[in-house]
Amino acid sequence: MRIKICGITQPQQGVKIASLGATALGFICVSKSPRYVTPEKIREIRDILPVGIDAIAVFADANLEDIVKIVNYSGLTGVQLHGAESPTFCHQLRSLLPDNIELIKAFRIRTAESLTELAPYTDACDTFLLDAYHPQMLGGTGKTLNWQDLQQFKPAKPWILAGGLTPDNILDALSKLQPDGIDLSSGVERSPGDKDLDKVALLFSQLIKRKDEG
Repeated sequence: MRIKICGITQPQQGVKIASLGATALGFICVSKSPRYVTPEKIREIRDILPVGIDAIAVFADANLEDIVKIVNYSGLTGVQLHGAESPTFCHQLRSLLPDNIELIKAFRIRTAESLTELAPYTDACDTFLLDAYHPQMLGGTGKTLNWQDLQQFKPAKPWILAGGLTPDNILDALSKLQPDGIDLSSGVERSPGDKDLDKVALLFSQLIKRKDEG
């Protein structure tokens, strides 16, 4: 299972989180976010990460040219779109990115009916990410989804569960759902962008426990 820790801002925290077991790190490229990092900082962190760790930039309603420029400059392996990007936009971006760059489309799920929004994107992206809905914030809200709404969710693409996941509730979430990956941000932080490495270590100990018991 993929384990993505998002909102990385500090190089040494990124390296430590990768060493603890993360398979992907996320970098927020939304300037109004408290977890925003510049392309230069992303590149600095990317350059010291172990080989094989995915580096994914998160955008929200950015223009195509800026996304492609940042991906190329920062040495990223993936792009996550967290705004109101259309399937057409995703197709356009896909055509501009190298084939080996993963394209993730995030959706903020308010109700079970919100899941119908995913279908038009099936051919436009590689992976879905499901986050909790918040009227003002795009992500990192600490709010969980209604996991009950997702128990019959079987999309045509791999999917990542996000939204208020913590070391304390991750086993409960995974007992109900079978995502292809999980994404945590605020649930392993002291403050926005400052990860609590003890919480990250606890997360991985919980996941190891689950694997051993499974």
